Amino acid sequence: MNLASPTPVMAQYLEAKAAHPDALLFFRMGDFYELFFEDAKIAASALDIALTKRGRYRGEDIAMAGVPAHSAEAYLAKLVKQGFKIAICDQTEDVSEARKRGSKSVVRRDVVRIITPGTLTEEALLDPRSSNRLAAIIFAIGGLEGALAWAEVSTGEFAVMSAPLQRLIDEASALSIGELVVSDADLDRPAAKAIAAVSGTVSPRPVGRTDIRLATKTLELGFGVQTLDGFGTFTKIELSALGLIFDYIRLTQAGLTPRLKPPKRLETAAFMAIDAATRQSLELERSQRGSRDGSLLAAIDRTRSPAGGRLLLERLSRPLLDCEVIFQRYDSIDFFMNNGEQRSKLRETLAQIPDVNRALTRLELGRGGPRDLRTLAVALTEGDAIGARLPLDIPVEISQARDSLNLSQQPRLSTLATRLAAMIVPEPGLLARDGGFISPGFDSVLDDIRLLSTNARQVVAQLQADVSAQAGVALKIRNNAVLGFFIEATPKQAEALMSPPLNEIFIHRQTTASAVRFTNPRLIELDGQIARAADRALARELELWHAAVAEVIELAEPIRAVGEALATLDVEAGLALWAIEAKATRPVLDDGFGFHVIGGRHPVVEAALIKAGQIFTANACALDASGTAAPRLKLITGPNMAGKSTYLRQNALFAILAQAGSYVPAEAFHLGLVDRIFSRVGASDDLSKGRSTFMVEMVETATILNSAGPRAFVILDEIGRGTATYDGLAIAWAVAEYLHETNRCRALFATHYHELTSLSQRLDACGNASLRAKEWKGDLIFLHELVEGAADRSYGVQVAKLAGMPASAVARAKSVLTRLEKGQGSGTLGALDDLPLFAVQAPPHVPEPQTSVLHQTLADLNPDELTPKDALDFVYALKKLL
Repeated sequence: MNLASPTPVMAQYLEAKAAHPDALLFFRMGDFYELFFEDAKIAASALDIALTKRGRYRGEDIAMAGVPAHSAEAYLAKLVKQGFKIAICDQTEDVSEARKRGSKSVVRRDVVRIITPGTLTEEALLDPRSSNRLAAIIFAIGGLEGALAWAEVSTGEFAVMSAPLQRLIDEASALSIGELVVSDADLDRPAAKAIAAVSGTVSPRPVGRTDIRLATKTLELGFGVQTLDGFGTFTKIELSALGLIFDYIRLTQAGLTPRLKPPKRLETAAFMAIDAATRQSLELERSQRGSRDGSLLAAIDRTRSPAGGRLLLERLSRPLLDCEVIFQRYDSIDFFMNNGEQRSKLRETLAQIPDVNRALTRLELGRGGPRDLRTLAVALTEGDAIGARLPLDIPVEISQARDSLNLSQQPRLSTLATRLAAMIVPEPGLLARDGGFISPGFDSVLDDIRLLSTNARQVVAQLQADVSAQAGVALKIRNNAVLGFFIEATPKQAEALMSPPLNEIFIHRQTTASAVRFTNPRLIELDGQIARAADRALARELELWHAAVAEVIELAEPIRAVGEALATLDVEAGLALWAIEAKATRPVLDDGFGFHVIGGRHPVVEAALIKAGQIFTANACALDASGTAAPRLKLITGPNMAGKSTYLRQNALFAILAQAGSYVPAEAFHLGLVDRIFSRVGASDDLSKGRSTFMVEMVETATILNSAGPRAFVILDEIGRGTATYDGLAIAWAVAEYLHETNRCRALFATHYHELTSLSQRLDACGNASLRAKEWKGDLIFLHELVEGAADRSYGVQVAKLAGMPASAVARAKSVLTRLEKGQGSGTLGALDDLPLFAVQAPPHVPEPQTSVLHQTLADLNPDELTPKDALDFVYALKKLL
């Protein structure tokens, strides 16, 4: 069929698609979501599903692809991961309602939600142990500063901070941003691109949506207040950023008001700054391969709940600068370390509690189900039991959590917990509209309605016996969705039923290949009663459902507090368990400039070695930015593979762990607060920006030299190695001097330029240390032990040998190195002028396979049995084997 104008259904589709041109439109048709035209082609390719066609429109085939509505979430998850936006166009009325307007009326459909990567709430679409934030960036006049706002739709988090742009870029890398909203006028700003690089998807919005008056009005209406003053003081660009996010969430929820907590203004001065390159280098959340395994998070995470896992990641991503709060976290860990029974019971209970805050948000947005109510019932009940087990004399953080969990002090919450626990069956279905989730005995009205269905089964059984007696043969009463209840007979039995006098009792309804179906007046009446009872039962369940959800929404704030309290206890108990396993110690923290480690161990590397049955060699570190108790800059030398990079990283991780509120794997650790961490370790390029490995290294080094202050902690590895020897040495020399004289920060600088070690004699706060290695019978043995003083050599040729380089190439390298070390030719490559080209040592002789045959032939010989002629022949045979 070639249509010049669309059918009513297709017109409906085209209207919805025109309103959402940048989204894939999932159009509900019966039991399927269908996609048409270009959307169908994109979805078929992205989901690997069949692409078909249905009719023609304006001379072209209408491409079509579809997915079952009952399993749509799995397909949506795939599309969201690929960065697509999806508009859900659902039926907003029943077919029966549409027919009231006329037999040819089309069921009303409307876009009920736009699914975007930053606005997800469904359990199946979210990583349970990671946040999924929606962020927005607004730039101040002049472009040097800005405001970054973010929201976690699935938990209600809503916050903003303003700062210089580079600091906002650093903070964005810590937020697990799934989607960035930005004005279309700001898309090409370098800072917007930098934040977009650490975000999942970028969603431009008209510049008019950033207007301060519109943003303020949007927030006031959204939170139902006449003024935002009660939430705190916000700058204009902060309000614009908050309003832009709120407006975008409302758009994606099809006008539904977002359920967010009141906005919170955060100060950058409260957190340690860690840029994206440093996070990647230190493998805080992901290893260099992009996997959670091998990261610091994976090494220390002992949480039992999804919310606890997210909170631990949040703390690790944004370490604090407030000693008082950090000490409170230490106290909590100490409590759980010393109270093993409390810790074990708590962790056992937490493992049984689902995700409270995400379940609550789904209920608030009208997307929740009976399982979410059951989640809240379990959380409130078990949380109260956890709080009751905690003693009175406990650390501040645990005491605050206990207060949130204690239902005896919150009568309304206690009543709700009791009501929900009694109301929802232990294993409810996914959707409220399916019914069957209210426990028997909870509601007398519902029980009476259900009793009719129960009695009906008994009535059906009796009726089956009656009709069988009337017919004189054994008949069955069955049920299906089309006919309802019916009497089923075989074709042979049916002959009698369709003949007088039985045809007056049995009314023919349907004939199939294997059976004939009948009914009678009593069965028709019973069918109607049961159908009405089922409808009445579902209606009553939904009535109870809506009342319970309304009460939950009214008590959303204390319920969220319960979820946050459980997550806090989970993190502290988990860190306590890890501290015991890793033999970690409580840091000593102050506002000085020291950095003193005794017996420090890299938490990730040590865990891997223990798993392999090996032992990690612990090392000390002593730095002081004041330059009094210890040098503030230490040059680290030693061979490759000796552990320099591990040593550098472990000390940076100690500062992060300590200020995140965790113990550290060391015998002792004394730290003066660090306000920034910089790591320039490892080699990588950035081909998308046209940057070579060396250029990336120089950009990151420049960032450090331009940004690090006295409270910063810097680790550098092999600066200058990506260019010519003298260029590299010159750059490394200048960097070391600049760190010492200008930045004056605590820094570890690993290098193979042994010439740099002489700086310790020229710079008063510079020292040397090295990782030991030993040669033993031609082999290199790594001791992984740090000692004071510079290494005498790099052992590069020995490392090449260990790597499996051909023996001839190793021998050649040794001879070249010997010439260079003798300093011939005034220390230049002229020392190699008289070294014969390709004068390589011949490869060692490898015995031919015949040698084994020769040995076997001799072994088989018995000389006493040989005649003189046999002996002569044998000699000739041996000669042939050579």
